[in-house]
Amino acid sequence: MSSGVTGVFQPLEAGDPSVVAGYRLVARLGAGGMGRVYLSHTQGGRPVAIKVVRPELADDPAFRRRFRREVEAARRVRGAYTAELVDADTDGVPPWLATLYVPGPSLAAAVARRGPLPVSAVLWLMAGVAEALEAIHSVGVVHRDLKPSNVLLAADGPRVIDFGISVAADLSSHTATGSTVGTPHFMAPEQATAGDVSPATDVFALAQTAAFAALGEPLYGDGTAPVVLYRIVHEEPGLSRLPEPLRPLFARCLASDPRERATPAEIVQWCRRRLAADAGAGPAVWNEVTGPEATVSGPGAHSPGSVDRGRNVCRCAPHGAGALGAGNRACPQR
Repeated sequence: MSSGVTGVFQPLEAGDPSVVAGYRLVARLGAGGMGRVYLSHTQGGRPVAIKVVRPELADDPAFRRRFRREVEAARRVRGAYTAELVDADTDGVPPWLATLYVPGPSLAAAVARRGPLPVSAVLWLMAGVAEALEAIHSVGVVHRDLKPSNVLLAADGPRVIDFGISVAADLSSHTATGSTVGTPHFMAPEQATAGDVSPATDVFALAQTAAFAALGEPLYGDGTAPVVLYRIVHEEPGLSRLPEPLRPLFARCLASDPRERATPAEIVQWCRRRLAADAGAGPAVWNEVTGPEATVSGPGAHSPGSVDRGRNVCRCAPHGAGALGAGNRACPQR
């Protein structure tokens, strides 16, 4: 569920809440399988994306259990290229969570706007997302649904969102034994066959996501889910369609055997070496892809009053003047 926008916020509608657990909602940011996303601010004025769970999911006890586990796992993720979970109430009515707001478009939106990305921008993208995966995997979490709409393009690099969180919703919509979780065009072969997922599953999805950035379309083509999944399992990826400098890395990341895929650390090193050797691969390339940075007014510009702190839920947002992804201080309520 993407929280990225390009500077245009949708106004709240009649059926939208005005406040969630003391967070005053000021605009809509989007919607997804789990629910709606709204813009709000912490008490200190930092913008956050509030994700409110859909009623039909909130009423599902199995979803509640999975959502609670996923939120607790996501709390442990700390990385420069992730949109950190800073607050949540898994027992709320409805359940909700808050992540740092990322002022930038999704990769899907950026490609739709400008077309395929240049090679150097794809390398910047892969390095940042791979570093995010290192942080996610280090706490035992596998994303399982990495795709262009789950990668936001901030001015200082990509941000991976919805790591693990969306899976609770996906599982609640699949009741058959052996059902797969993820988005067909960006699944790994082991996901398509309902096999075991691992960090290597996310590496395959990263390569597919980066291939989408380089080509402007999915690597395994369009079609219905069964058709695309058949290609992923039984056909070799069309590496000849990719720019030649990218092919060696993509060949490793898209290996059918998860054990043969590159690790996120190897991806970061490979991309950094190529970027260091390219004098034209500086920050200007990334800035051209992301476009003008969106600005978010402080809470006073949208609504009066301060945030109510009456609820006994964790409210620990990252502090300091650093970029998104700065470390959290200890929670005084734990």
